Amino acid sequence: MPIVAQSSTETADWVSRFADDVIEESERRAPGKPVVVASGLSPSGPIHLGNLREVMTPHLVADEIRRRGYQVRHLISWDDFDRYRKVPAGIAGVDDSWAEHIGKPLTSVPAPKGSSYPNWAEHFKAAMTASLAELGVEFDGISQTAQYTSGVYREQVLHAMKHRADIDAVLAQYRTKPKTGKKPQQKAVDEAELEAEEGSGAASEDDGSSGSAGYFPYKPYCGNCEKDLTTVTSYDDETTELAYTCTACGFTETVRLSEFSRGKLVWKVDWPMRWAYEGVIFEPSGVDHSSPGSSFQVGGQIVGIFGGKQPIGPMYAFVGISGMAKMSSSRGGVPTPGDALKIMEPQILRWLYARRRPNQSFKIAFDQEIQRLYDEWDKLAGKVADGSALPADVAAYTRAVGTAAGELPKTTRPLPYRTLASVADITAGHEDQALRILSELDPEQPLAALDEARPRYDKAEAWINTHVPADQRTIVREEPDAELLKSLDEASQQSVRLLLDGLAEHWSLDGLTHLVYGVPKVQAGFSADATPKELPPEIKTAQRTFFALLYHLLVGRDTGPRLPTLLLAVGQERVRRLLGA
Repeated sequence: MPIVAQSSTETADWVSRFADDVIEESERRAPGKPVVVASGLSPSGPIHLGNLREVMTPHLVADEIRRRGYQVRHLISWDDFDRYRKVPAGIAGVDDSWAEHIGKPLTSVPAPKGSSYPNWAEHFKAAMTASLAELGVEFDGISQTAQYTSGVYREQVLHAMKHRADIDAVLAQYRTKPKTGKKPQQKAVDEAELEAEEGSGAASEDDGSSGSAGYFPYKPYCGNCEKDLTTVTSYDDETTELAYTCTACGFTETVRLSEFSRGKLVWKVDWPMRWAYEGVIFEPSGVDHSSPGSSFQVGGQIVGIFGGKQPIGPMYAFVGISGMAKMSSSRGGVPTPGDALKIMEPQILRWLYARRRPNQSFKIAFDQEIQRLYDEWDKLAGKVADGSALPADVAAYTRAVGTAAGELPKTTRPLPYRTLASVADITAGHEDQALRILSELDPEQPLAALDEARPRYDKAEAWINTHVPADQRTIVREEPDAELLKSLDEASQQSVRLLLDGLAEHWSLDGLTHLVYGVPKVQAGFSADATPKELPPEIKTAQRTFFALLYHLLVGRDTGPRLPTLLLAVGQERVRRLLGA
């Protein structure tokens, strides 16, 4: 059964508001036809989590429109006919020898060594396609290589060449004056677009203005070396005869553009051409596209030459990673959606994009912050369940857990992520031990099988194994620290005895939480049930001292996993032995 979302007046969330605008605009431009939203992705390297916003923003809007009963097409243009611009760093099987392919279409570049895919573009498309499937993103993929080489855009190409003077006039408004060098603001735009467009559906190219024969918005790929380092030297509108020279290998050729398919429109013309051809109503763009002379701004003027209109285009802000700078595909080592989905459930990743307006930047946690993120998510789930969540939060949660087609697969028993991570850390891959510990968390509803805690358990285990430094992993002592036990003063000995005396009675996650926090209270003459408001500030200090002692006795350092989880993981008999019972 489809999930029914609340109306925008009830939720007041950004997705509903955009859906209202898109439906209204679609009915004005193309009444009775499916609503068209679009994204563009260039498989020039690993497609990272910043690029994912290019997809998730229209996906969420498209899904809301589907929930309201409309037909929607979410197009993802794979810009696989873009030039191979540079050799990305940090990709296995790729070295400087790949530089010989710079200038070729991405589909003409060999895949990285060891890949089973036929070319560079298909290799990187595959990983993103798998991630989008896990995220529940429904889309129509369009290969720009297929579109251009099959002649789908032939009429559009001929139209652009016929109206090259009109296109040139638009671009000239933003082009640098001759012999003066680039204006500082335009140089900044170009550099920003180079960074932002790479891997996000907008490979940086020149605007076609080079060459003594005049302006041409079309770049042929060389018939000899396959590179786009070509200059059009002449073109006849009547016969469509086009001549070009390759500056890389010196090859020259004359072709009939009406029959030629080994080339493409330059980016600032290509993008608006597609808007008109596909009838796109909604497509977001990065912050860099909003500067004067950027692709989105220029495209808004050029699209009219093709008889179309600019889409509704919200600007979206950058996505960061905890502890990392802004992402770039060419620099290597940037986390992809697939990397994120190894350590977090798809619902959480969807939620991160759904809860923030497109113009709000946010970070995705690969460090300890992921535990806090999961705590926040579980708290929200509880509020949604009991009806206390705010309408906008309910809307974001609903969009995260499923789509118009239904709910995404979920963990049957969503135990706290930090607890699962601690258990995975301590048990080091021993599933029988993990199940023993997890089944003792709640004696009234014991976990019967580890599968009940999956896939969340697997995600937490993957996080521990791949993102927690070795010196922060938990290794439980094999033998008691006899020297430390012998050195304890009377107060410390008493605190350990109080803990040991209460172990059997409190052997559950909640019970042990009550016990370890209660010992310092009892020692100070208060009830173990006393609330923080009823206690003097020094009790917190005593608790920290007590916790540090237990960590030293159990794992040999000042900190570690939450003590109740650690105690359960170690087991009652071993805890007693390590604490000197």
